[in-house]
Amino acid sequence: MKRTRTGTYPIIVVIFSLLTLGCSIQKMAIRSTSGLFQYGIEAIYAEPDLQFAREAIAANLKLLEGFHRADPKNQTLLFMLTQGYASYSLAFLEDDYPERARQFYLRARDYGFQLLRTLPAFKKGIPTATEAFQERLDRLRREDVPVLFWTAFAWGGWINLSKHDPQAVYDLNLVKAMMQRVLELEEGYFFGAAHLFFGSVYGSLPPMLGGDPEKARAEFQRSLELSQNRFLMAYVYAARYYAATTLNEERFDRYLQQVLDAPDNILPGYELLTAVAKAKARRLLQQKEELF
Repeated sequence: MKRTRTGTYPIIVVIFSLLTLGCSIQKMAIRSTSGLFQYGIEAIYAEPDLQFAREAIAANLKLLEGFHRADPKNQTLLFMLTQGYASYSLAFLEDDYPERARQFYLRARDYGFQLLRTLPAFKKGIPTATEAFQERLDRLRREDVPVLFWTAFAWGGWINLSKHDPQAVYDLNLVKAMMQRVLELEEGYFFGAAHLFFGSVYGSLPPMLGGDPEKARAEFQRSLELSQNRFLMAYVYAARYYAATTLNEERFDRYLQQVLDAPDNILPGYELLTAVAKAKARRLLQQKEELF
């Protein structure tokens, strides 16, 4: 069977076959093949061609949604949809299409909420009061970190693009609590990316609202330490939310040049992350006059 450029044709055949089965058989078939989806995620992360990855991710996310409709409580599908839509928004939408990115971040967050509700701590729902929300977070365990991180990541992405929305201002404290819990349970998860969240918060807020450039720098440095300086997005965030906000042109240029000079395979198995970091570094350099 010939494969299309995005690799979706064989998957279309599979999904059509599964969705024409009876309901109970559908779920059995989908759940028996859910483990195979992880290989698809790994293949995407290892893809160095941004355009190819963009086409493949968009197409396969819709196909995963088809599986989700057939088996709405499938935790593997919910996790992949949360991670997939959040990652797609960061990598391909937020710089050029912020309004679309906001909507996709919300979609990712809502899938994450569905997944959170499958955990014992959130069986009775997701409270909006800070104290009750924190109490639920305190019940989470290390194995809950992936769903916690990606839900918070999606929610935080929406907040970052919605700073004039009063709801986003309130929600920020809830996301901070989620990311703090990630650090408590597994600081190094996804190359210490929770530190990038706190670094961007400290670096983007004015001092009267909790901003602190030196705390931002320390958060980015910690992420780099955890990844042995291989997670290049930490340099990108440090350039944008530390060097630029402190008007340090030398450090801004140095951070971004480190990204551009790094080997494409500096983070084996995650070449896509490196390609995204390099694309964002080039964009920031083009925006230098606007930032300084």
